Amino acid sequence: MTETPRTMTLAQVEATARAAHAGQTDKAGRPYAEHLQAVAEGVRARGGDEEQVAAAWLHDAVEDEALSPEWLREAALSSRTKDIVLAVTKRSGEPPEAYAARILATPGALLVKESDLAHNADPARLAVLDEDTRKRLTEKYARMRALLGLVG
Repeated sequence: MTETPRTMTLAQVEATARAAHAGQTDKAGRPYAEHLQAVAEGVRARGGDEEQVAAAWLHDAVEDEALSPEWLREAALSSRTKDIVLAVTKRSGEPPEAYAARILATPGALLVKESDLAHNADPARLAVLDEDTRKRLTEKYARMRALLGLVG
């Protein structure tokens, strides 16, 4: 009789995400793990459950090729967590409208993306960027918020 693998704890998910993104920095040159932590904390503050918090830690892992789609498929995570991670993973050449539609169609994904956008659009994070980059990203994040119905 084979034993069913236990689901990773949030501490294990966090450690995996931090290790996968080790050495990676954000556009401002900060350790990427700070962004992951902020998104996870934002999900929790917005009332997210453990599956959503786990997805927040992993939300950029496949997109950034820090972890492979195969790793995610085989990981000891709930199918809901995996679905959320895949929903918020941008695909090459994908129109923003299709990306937003997939997020909206995936239970639990909107909260993770909302937290991600909130941290990405944080004026303190954007302030250290050059004016053109700051303007481009501010418009990009506002457009995605509108596509997701997160206006206001």
